[in-house]
Amino acid sequence: MVTLSREDIVRLCERVEGAQTRAYAIPKLTDEYPNMTMADGYAIQTELRRRFIEQGHALIGWKAGLTSRAKMKQMGVDVPSIGFLTDRMARPENSSISVSDLVHPRVECEVAFVTKADLSGPDCTAEQVLAATDYVLPAIEIIDSRFSGFKFDLESVVADNGSSARFVSGGRARYPDELDLRTLGVVLEKNGEIVEMGAAAEVLGHPAEAVAMLVNILHDLGETLPAGSFVMSGGITAAVAVQPGDHINARFQELGSISIRFEQ
Repeated sequence: MVTLSREDIVRLCERVEGAQTRAYAIPKLTDEYPNMTMADGYAIQTELRRRFIEQGHALIGWKAGLTSRAKMKQMGVDVPSIGFLTDRMARPENSSISVSDLVHPRVECEVAFVTKADLSGPDCTAEQVLAATDYVLPAIEIIDSRFSGFKFDLESVVADNGSSARFVSGGRARYPDELDLRTLGVVLEKNGEIVEMGAAAEVLGHPAEAVAMLVNILHDLGETLPAGSFVMSGGITAAVAVQPGDHINARFQELGSISIRFEQ
């Protein structure tokens, strides 16, 4: 249930928007509003999405967050979340990504889904997701919590759009029925050293389950997932911090690899 007033939602949205667009840290929102609910977090996120679209951003899809046991343990939470993706978050493969406009940049490997049919809740299933998927491809998400000391809770994370910042997709697109997405392996290398390994089953047992969950959360927000959406299904591994000079390479079984560099 939304407990914040419209005035509070707008004020907190402006606080998050300022931290995101000008790259500075803010205290977690529940410091001031300890009784803030998940619904309040999504109300702030929805206001942020409205503002970005008003400013000319194009909504291109959504992301599931905190969907792996590794991520839940790392963040100290037990419930997944979702956030929106816009065209201005996308970066090309093999590009140099600046960290000067980020606060706490981290990278993680994900399986991305591109849909060919609309999906809606409240009872969307993984089977329906796979039937509505045009193809899957590998992705790296660059997440960036805007909260001081990297200390936050799920309500604040949701308001901060699930720590969304940048994303890169590439590799080889494949039809989902050509793969066993549960056992698909990924290796994350930082400066030539393996830092994380995992299988896509880490994402709620199957990454399509995360997309189904996302569709059902969208239903609660009065939204559906349209055909042509780009959906990131959540980090397969724990997120890895990056800084200027770092080179990241993500190798996906059956889907190829993605490389990016970070600069000031």
